[in-house]
Amino acid sequence: MAKRDYYDVLGVAKGASADDIKKAYRKMAIKYHPDKNPGDKQAEENFKEAAEAYEVLSNPEKRQRYDQFGHAANAGSAAGGYGGQGMNMDDIFSQFGDIFGGGSPFESFFGGGRQSGGGGGGRRVARGSNLRIKVKLTLEEIANGTEKKIKVNKQVVCKTCDGTGAKDKSAFQTCQTCGGSGAVRRVTNTILGQMQTTSTCPTCNGEGSVITSKCNVCHGDGVVRGEETISINIPAGVSEGMQLSMSGKGNAAPRGGVPGDLIILIEELPHETLKRDGNNVIFDLHISFIDAALGTSVEVPTIDGKAKIKIEPGTQGGKILRLKGKGVPEVNSYHRGDQLIHINIWTPKALNREERELLEKLQNSPNFKPNPGKNEKGFFERMKEYFE
Repeated sequence: MAKRDYYDVLGVAKGASADDIKKAYRKMAIKYHPDKNPGDKQAEENFKEAAEAYEVLSNPEKRQRYDQFGHAANAGSAAGGYGGQGMNMDDIFSQFGDIFGGGSPFESFFGGGRQSGGGGGGRRVARGSNLRIKVKLTLEEIANGTEKKIKVNKQVVCKTCDGTGAKDKSAFQTCQTCGGSGAVRRVTNTILGQMQTTSTCPTCNGEGSVITSKCNVCHGDGVVRGEETISINIPAGVSEGMQLSMSGKGNAAPRGGVPGDLIILIEELPHETLKRDGNNVIFDLHISFIDAALGTSVEVPTIDGKAKIKIEPGTQGGKILRLKGKGVPEVNSYHRGDQLIHINIWTPKALNREERELLEKLQNSPNFKPNPGKNEKGFFERMKEYFE
């Protein structure tokens, strides 16, 4: 099923400001919040869809890529993309600190609290950092799309403790400061009455529990340095400097948090004979003035292999021949560029005696003057006579 436009999901115009996008998401999050719509699967899907749209449109870099390439800027499968597709509920609720100023909108508006992993609504979900890598691609790989398997050195989940950071399950203890909620509430008396504020628990850093005995391998972090082989599907038509993103393929987060994203920077390797110009491909063809005058057939390289082209008699230097559809495709489009063949007349630098005498006989022919066009038949007849 095709994804809906992110602007349509939030009900804002494409040129909407950051504040308008934030307000629209706030409204959607309250409307479709699972606590307000218990058991409603469609509301939950709408809730996730709005969170995905907000994650992209609230990030200037991701929004710019989306505006330019749409959903095609995703790298790879359903796990790839801008970062939204891999979001789970805990990941979504971690956004609410920015949007609602607390763990959940229902804490602020309805006095409730969403349970996260068995704890209270204030639990904070840690997030791993993003990683950036460069992927070098040939022109053929760019034109046809490709799959790359890349070994990435990064933070991975500790296998000894399964990312918990604890020596064993019994090493966890409910935080005594927040009672396992991950947040502490303070009530202050003001002239307007009692004001309640919620903040992250300073003892457990919002996790709701503390570790009494740490893992001997990761020393309580839940992550260690390691290597992972990641398969990246590169769509056809990418270009130098373009950035693709794979959700959840960055550094693992401490103690079971949400992993960061993998940002892939495209680097285009120079081709041996072809040069890219947007979606078009350029090839400089050098032919002798004899082939240009008499006409000939030559093979030229293309992205898809060799192609035979015809050089018409009397072809002038600087003429451009076009091979339609032999260029690079546009991202997320069926349109493909062309291959442009620039004709260059090659002049020999060294002549033997016989060649020089032959050309000197032709030097005074009208067809060798700057304005050829008359007596072409006589010119070709002379050429035939001399070469025979």
